[in-house]
Amino acid sequence: MAQTPSGLPSKIAILPGDGIGNEVVAVGRRVLDLYREKKGLPLELWDLDLGADRYLRDGTTMPKEIFEEVRDHCGAILLGALGDPRVPGLEHARDILFGFRFGLDLFANVRPCKALDDRLVPLKGRSAKDVNFVVFRENTEGVYVGMGGNFKKGTPDEVAINEDLNTRKGVERILRAAFQHAKAHGNRTVHMADKSNAMRASGDLWQRSFKEVAREYPGIEAKHVYVDALCLYLIQDPSKFEVIVTNNLFGDIVTDLAAALHGGLGMACSGSVHVKPDGSKIVGLFEPVHGSAPDIQGKDLANPLACVLTCGQLLAHLGWTEEEARIERVVQLAIREGKCTRDVGGALGTKAVGDFVIERLAAEL
Repeated sequence: MAQTPSGLPSKIAILPGDGIGNEVVAVGRRVLDLYREKKGLPLELWDLDLGADRYLRDGTTMPKEIFEEVRDHCGAILLGALGDPRVPGLEHARDILFGFRFGLDLFANVRPCKALDDRLVPLKGRSAKDVNFVVFRENTEGVYVGMGGNFKKGTPDEVAINEDLNTRKGVERILRAAFQHAKAHGNRTVHMADKSNAMRASGDLWQRSFKEVAREYPGIEAKHVYVDALCLYLIQDPSKFEVIVTNNLFGDIVTDLAAALHGGLGMACSGSVHVKPDGSKIVGLFEPVHGSAPDIQGKDLANPLACVLTCGQLLAHLGWTEEEARIERVVQLAIREGKCTRDVGGALGTKAVGDFVIERLAAEL
């Protein structure tokens, strides 16, 4: 099996997901196929029939043999949005997304927040140069582990409890990943966000770990901020931030707020990765972070640019780091020339935006 510059296998599992996931991932697949055909990258694209349609057809969510093949023989996963009103319990989505996230121990969810044009920034007096940071969200702990439950459910005396799980190992490694990123990219600051004035036990662990890990990176200023204040400061002046690191729940909230600063969820890409202490990687999960949007499914309205940018992250993970910047330039051109969907100021449909991206990317390659 061919390998990539990162040492990972060149096989990429592609799961379109549900709703508009199918439409935007189709564009992302075209991008990867273009790199395979035009630039000669040794990519093997493996299309998987998993999602709500498959679940409703035969009850399949995440077969063990597929998970093991992805774990052992893939370098990356491209995943579309999951969620379908025909499956109100989201059984398939939970098994697929959490199956990969927890099963592969992809502890770092990396969400870039970079405005590619001034008109995408909704803040008065701010421009694209003010919005360029990345959020490291702990991805395998916190309230998402599902500890807790209900007592006397459905009665006036009902009690509902959700536990926030934080381990020293989990906290330290996401903090270290954030500092390593800052060091590699020449950033001067790392902000850690928590709510330690209310959540004292977990906050104490994050606070102590943050100070200890920061001592390993003397050239980077470590700054603490309460997460509610962070939401305020991001709106007041996002230029103050370069790298933000926080827990699973707060990261989920903050990154959606951050998406509004650079064009909305239709422009938001993400990668869930596991970087080992020696710098080596395992298979990574890459997904545009918008939902499945069943209300616009099949209407050619979905913005595919988040998925295109996600493909840039994916290629960088595999070792072709220069291609992330190339893809970003093409997306930036699409925005500036209005070759985009209505949510970011254009008038094109999903397929037409994809055609423009492929045409311009092919010209560059």
